[in-house]
Order: sequence, then C-alpha cells, then structure tokens
Amino acid sequence: MRFTKIILITIIMFGCKQYQKLETVASVDLARYAGKWYEIASYPTVFQKGCTNTSAEYTLTDKAYVKVYNSCNKDSVEGIAKSIEGKAFVVKNTNNTKLKVQFFWPFKGSYWIIGLADDYSWAVVSHPSRKYLWILSRTPQMDETLYKKILELIVSKGLDPNKLRRTAQKI
Repeated sequence: MRFTKIILITIIMFGCKQYQKLETVASVDLARYAGKWYEIASYPTVFQKGCTNTSAEYTLTDKAYVKVYNSCNKDSVEGIAKSIEGKAFVVKNTNNTKLKVQFFWPFKGSYWIIGLADDYSWAVVSHPSRKYLWILSRTPQMDETLYKKILELIVSKGLDPNKLRRTAQKI
C-alpha cells in the first residue's frame, strides 16, 4: 500500500497527471439537468471564438437523445446573436454522466460532467483529454467564493484553471 502511494505521488510530481483517468460525478438526473445553463468560464475554443453571453439549453425528448441549443452574441453582449442546434446521446452504463454531443453528422464530441452542485445550480463539463472545459451556472453571474471553490475542484481533476477565460454575460 505504501509503495503504491509513493508511485502515485511520483507520477503526479513529474507531470504525468494528464494520464490519470478523468473522473465524472457519480450520476446525473437528466430531468434536473435539462434547462438553461449560462457559461461562466471556459477554455477558449475555435468554435466559440468571440462569443459572449453564451448559454446552452438542454431539452429532453421522447427520442434517444437530448436536444442541445447553444447560443451566444459575437464580440460583445449586444453583438450579433449566433446559435447552433445539436443532439446529446447518453453513453451507456455511465449513469448519465458522459454524453456524446453532435452538431454536425457524423462527428460527436465527448461531454463529461465532472462537477455538479447537489441542487443542480452549477456544473463543470470537460472532455476525457482535458482539452475542453466549461463552468456552467443556472444564473448569468456566479458568486466569486463559489467560483474559487470550483477552481479548486478543477485543479483536483488535473485541469489548468489558468487556461480559463471568463465569459461576459448580459445582466
């Protein structure tokens, strides 16, 4: 047991943390997760370049997927509105914690819920490669104390909080 701990500490110290499996939350109630989410911060991505006032809305369907509607305003909170619709498919045997999101057929991206408030007031979403990260909230603004608590969670999951960009939201 002691030898295992030493090996684990050594791996972490030498920057191999990226190879650790990214853990999701235990389970997600999709009915509670459905609804509108505001992006509080994210890793910058090409497909969200210039986006402000960013939100995502998830709607349960009677089909085998969740409807996804992402929207933002380009370059300012009053900028031109842009949106895209997609589908999210639950990965089997994951208690709804891992989804595959598709905006353009046949491409699907991993959407892993790695942090979630007990009351579903905030969520943290990433990708198994840790290349993507989103902090989401049910409200357009987040208390700074809570935000710092979420940053601690992100660090514990092996993600870099310094890569995050705060998202301007219309108040």
